Amino acid sequence: MVEKAKISIFKFLTFNDLTKICPMICFDKITDIYSIVDEFCKDFEKFSEPFLLGNKPKKKPRMTTSEVITITLLFHLSGFRTFKHFYIYYVQKHMIQDFPQTVSYNRFVELMQTALMPMTMFAKTCCLGKCTGISFVDSTPIRVCKNKRIKRNKVFKDIATTGKSTMGWFHGFKLHIIINDKGELLNFCVTQANVDDREPLKNESFLKAIFGKLFGDKGYISEKLSQLLFVDGIQLITSIRNNMKNSLMEMSDKILLRKRSIIETVNDELKNICQVEHSRHRSVANFMTNLVAGIIAYNFLPKKPSLKYETVKSNQLALFF
Repeated sequence: MVEKAKISIFKFLTFNDLTKICPMICFDKITDIYSIVDEFCKDFEKFSEPFLLGNKPKKKPRMTTSEVITITLLFHLSGFRTFKHFYIYYVQKHMIQDFPQTVSYNRFVELMQTALMPMTMFAKTCCLGKCTGISFVDSTPIRVCKNKRIKRNKVFKDIATTGKSTMGWFHGFKLHIIINDKGELLNFCVTQANVDDREPLKNESFLKAIFGKLFGDKGYISEKLSQLLFVDGIQLITSIRNNMKNSLMEMSDKILLRKRSIIETVNDELKNICQVEHSRHRSVANFMTNLVAGIIAYNFLPKKPSLKYETVKSNQLALFF
């Protein structure tokens, strides 16, 4: 009854009412997103065409890959909680001029899964920022179901695992991200829930473009890991536990370590605004598509959390005895 009531409300909403619900969507942003995605898809098709196996399909789909990716990104920027309501009651009714050849909802879900590979390449090549020498690393749980339904979950059977975070036990995966002081994503990866937070830092591809200082929480404390990263030009800075001896640290590093909450804000925006996490997945491909699309949508947000700091050089002499 509640689901039917929600659908009936969407049927009687006008275009002005829907723009109030999803104020982040505007015609300029739709054009900008589509032009960027379309240019990438054209280059991706030229690059991947020699490696495709089998015969080409005789009929081209009604909607291009760039249109499918654009609509998926607009959903993560819209504020809608369910993609079905967004596609049926917003895209097919109020965005006919932008997307004249829309397909049915079931067919569009199939096209979303076929667009997973170009979306992942687009996220890795076009949506990552540049390292500034000050970076933050953290992991956040991605739940695929509630704890009560772990034994009944069949979609992620033998794939998702159970792990523990600061908020308690969860079933699903972990999203590891690295950001700079401007709030831009530098890299990301997905692991199972029971994987240690320090494991991705041992992978060279995850830290390929990272240099300078890398700030993390107490979960990244490891003498061997800090020595390993120091050889690659990365200084791992973490807070100490209560049972550890105090270590000398520069005042600037202490201040930046206190500002590590910026990456918690990024995790919060990824989950609550870009909606990378929900428990209604019907397949693993749908889960990955939703996750990658949410990460790309974060790149198109008008404002990102950032740090404002200035380094002051003084001519004062400091004496140490």
